[in-house]
Amino acid sequence: MKSGRKPPPAVDDDNPQDDAALFRSAIGPVRPLPATPSPPTKPRPRPLPRMARRDDEEALQTFRRALDADVLESGDGLSFRRDDLPTRVLRRLRRGDYAAQDELDLHHCDAAQAEVLLRRFMTECRHAGLGCVRIVHGKGLHSDTGVPVMKNLVDRLLRQRADVLAFHSAPAAQGGHGAVLVLLAQRPR
Repeated sequence: MKSGRKPPPAVDDDNPQDDAALFRSAIGPVRPLPATPSPPTKPRPRPLPRMARRDDEEALQTFRRALDADVLESGDGLSFRRDDLPTRVLRRLRRGDYAAQDELDLHHCDAAQAEVLLRRFMTECRHAGLGCVRIVHGKGLHSDTGVPVMKNLVDRLLRQRADVLAFHSAPAAQGGHGAVLVLLAQRPR
């Protein structure tokens, strides 16, 4: 029987190029396969802001150390003013020349509740366009630790807020060292 194929050429076992030629002649013409797309790769992880995180942690530790070092006692008055605010404004605030347009009383609150209430109150006052408010925090005479928790909390939170221009303990007729008058920046129109 005869087939349509040619007989393979004589093989020389010592020559590897002949083996390759023999293979190509036995297989015949080849057609390359279509290129397959490479498999999807995992997205690269976002870079970790290690330096920024370390700076934030150091700032937080410094802030906490400052809080521990500057704890207010029950008889201490609160006082703060932004650098760009004239000192006469703080003097007028101390005398009670500004009328409080709203008030928040933090008596009978724990620290967590007081923080939430104070933040919400300050935001609402800012949105309402109020200029001066009073926060009653108490004198801290009945504190378990002997340190007025609410007074220190109010002092710390008010110093952090950008919308607070100044604050000072209220005059005796308006609560004395158990309350604070706060001047707020006017909301941009």
